[in-house]
Amino acid sequence: MISKIRRYLCSFNSKVGSRNKEVRDIWLEKRLKEINPGLRILDAGAGQLRYKSFCNHLKYVSQDFHCYDGKGDGRGLHSEKWNQENIDMISDITEIPEPDESFDAIMCVEVLEHLPEPLKALREFKRLLKKDGILLLTVPFSCLTHMSPYFYITGFSKYYFEKWLKELGFENIGITYNGNYFEWIAQELRRLEWVSYRYTNLKAFTLKQKWALNCILKLLGGLSRSDKGSSELLSLGLFIKAEKRG
Repeated sequence: MISKIRRYLCSFNSKVGSRNKEVRDIWLEKRLKEINPGLRILDAGAGQLRYKSFCNHLKYVSQDFHCYDGKGDGRGLHSEKWNQENIDMISDITEIPEPDESFDAIMCVEVLEHLPEPLKALREFKRLLKKDGILLLTVPFSCLTHMSPYFYITGFSKYYFEKWLKELGFENIGITYNGNYFEWIAQELRRLEWVSYRYTNLKAFTLKQKWALNCILKLLGGLSRSDKGSSELLSLGLFIKAEKRG
């Protein structure tokens, strides 16, 4: 029986629930390539400048509040290491020291959940964008505590952006889901052993437990492939592109 379980575990290679960042990066790189070369872009809440390499054709400017150190208060998920030596501007994201209409584009990637008042940041982005400027946002739909204590909102629905971006004067608002209900469940199941190790007395899953978990992941992979819109219930996140109205 044990040998059969080992063979099953070795043969299991479904990617369901493991492509959150990969899919987000693909979307962002594609959207950035659509921006004309030489235009000026702000990376708001740039962190470790992860997306600077996507902007080699643009005049890239980074901003961050420069308070997170990778360890935070030790609660939830943390990166442990956090290098911000090359940030261009250190400021509050709602008060960026640049004149009105300074940028042709702004990207803000997985940042709004770390702001006590994200609407203030959206208003600041509108101020900073030129007429017909492009705004690129990515946010979680529902996420675990991370980068605490700088963690204020567990996620956003599309209706938040449909309401506020329209009221702020943005148009051509396009919102895309990252993943679906089944992908979200699978992502969290992939964390189950680590969460159990950290927050319970269980120190490791047995082969049978891992086999059961992989059976569920295999099921979720099939359900995700045949999905017919479950992202309206739950997804990994949202991708938003909008244009500032003149």
